[in-house]
Amino acid sequence: MNQIFVELLQDNAEHASEFQSRFDDVQDSQRPDVVTVCCSDSRVLQDRMWENDEPGRIFTCGNIGNRVVQRTDAGDVVSGDVLYPVEHTETDTIVVVGHTGCGAVTAAYDDLTGGISEPAGIEHCLELLKPHLEDGVEALPSDVSRTEAVNRLVEYNVDRQVEFLEESDDVPQHVDVVGVVYDFQDVYGDRRGEVHVINVGGETDVETLRDEHPEIDSRIDRLWEY
Repeated sequence: MNQIFVELLQDNAEHASEFQSRFDDVQDSQRPDVVTVCCSDSRVLQDRMWENDEPGRIFTCGNIGNRVVQRTDAGDVVSGDVLYPVEHTETDTIVVVGHTGCGAVTAAYDDLTGGISEPAGIEHCLELLKPHLEDGVEALPSDVSRTEAVNRLVEYNVDRQVEFLEESDDVPQHVDVVGVVYDFQDVYGDRRGEVHVINVGGETDVETLRDEHPEIDSRIDRLWEY
């Protein structure tokens, strides 16, 4: 047996011991307060970033590029992974979580600017991402480095995912949609792992957001106001 998996089972035994009683209230149903759409990058600690240790509190979705879009025969729709808790568990907050140095955004950027070759499954994911980044790539300042371009496109991608949710008839108007960036590369400051709010309900202007949400004004920031 692979030793890594053995270690995972050992860690799980500790988890099961600690959480034995924490599932009492959610064994038969769930009413999560929020659904998060995170990039599945291993550096993005999807529950840990919120210090969450409460089963049933956060409905967590993960994919490369923190996409909310699913392609169907009827066209592009809000992914069922994201929509399920909104539709069935009365969850009324959606948080789209991008992150600095996103590999999926990097791959999409490279493909849009020069073309790359990826296995079919990855290419499918990039094809869902690229249409939402094309205008952002065109709008990038000419003097930014590749790293700077990617981190600006991380924000642009979060904005487009939020926009898709806001414009979808499948997401009720009372549902709050927030876009954030998780920074572990000292891009926004020196507090690695901090979440920075960049979009609330489609509003992206930093000063406007700070005026409208003074209780979190210190957490609102952007690299790029295009």
